[in-house]
Amino acid sequence: MRTEAIYSQVQQEFADVDALIRDQLFSKVPLVEKIGHYIVESGGKRLRPLLVLLVSRAMVSPSEWEQNSHRHCKLAAIIEFLHTATLLHDDVVDTSEMRRGKDTANAKWGNAPSVLVGDFLYSRAFQMMVDLGNIEVMTIMADATNVIAEGEVLQLANCKNPDISHEQYFEIITAKTAKLFEAASHAATVLGRGTHEQQSQLKEFGLTLGIAFQLIDDVLDYAGDETIMGKNIGDDLAEGKSTLPLLFALQHAPEKERLLIRTAIRQGNTDCVRDIIDAVSSSGALDYTTNLARQYAARATNHLTALPEGSYKEALRDLVTIAIDRNK
Repeated sequence: MRTEAIYSQVQQEFADVDALIRDQLFSKVPLVEKIGHYIVESGGKRLRPLLVLLVSRAMVSPSEWEQNSHRHCKLAAIIEFLHTATLLHDDVVDTSEMRRGKDTANAKWGNAPSVLVGDFLYSRAFQMMVDLGNIEVMTIMADATNVIAEGEVLQLANCKNPDISHEQYFEIITAKTAKLFEAASHAATVLGRGTHEQQSQLKEFGLTLGIAFQLIDDVLDYAGDETIMGKNIGDDLAEGKSTLPLLFALQHAPEKERLLIRTAIRQGNTDCVRDIIDAVSSSGALDYTTNLARQYAARATNHLTALPEGSYKEALRDLVTIAIDRNK
């Protein structure tokens, strides 16, 4: 199933979520609306709200969906607001100037407005959660945002540190990326009144999918197409991030190349980015990381056995495949 076919499974619901997102960006402060609309309309694939909608549709009978679709769409919009808020904050922390092929909000308006609009999106998401009125969903979201914030601080604390362990790396990507995937699929199952077993399995589905997704992101930072990714090759290196491809190369590359990589991480230096890309590739790091992503993807697919068979479950399977087979 192609990407377009996956989205077509929930085409109307996706349109409803999009309309809700725009409606909920209202503010008495024009700059809030301007930055909010800029970031949510900047061309992202909205995988996380898509995940909510597909899991919800797989869980809920057609008759019940007719009555409660607005609640599931609201959850999808909440997830997107939380994700967008983290992007605004991430770009400020990382001093990023480009995302999805466009200037970042902080590059256009400055750091302070970007941080504050990120705070606005967080608070608006929690207003919507209150309106949703499901304490279990609120608990999942509150826990997720707390873990994501911790992940950001943990990554910042290890910036320009080439000596982090694989365990620390996975702790960072689990908190920063996988946690929101987990929250999306878990909360959708709770809202759909899934059994305890379904909630447990779909929670793990989101977690393992999120890890696979981030592993591929880290591969693409050294093997991707800048025009497709909408960011510069080597951005992670410029920010001093010790991602898994670099950590693997630091263990397996020749000594001269290891020294080059360590120095570049410590300095956040991309002057030798092409040499480092060659060193990472020749060490086998990209193949290693990609294969590991495929293992996590296979685990994610296995957790879908908790869902009834049907087109939405098939779309979720295909979503896993697309998440790790993104264009390079």
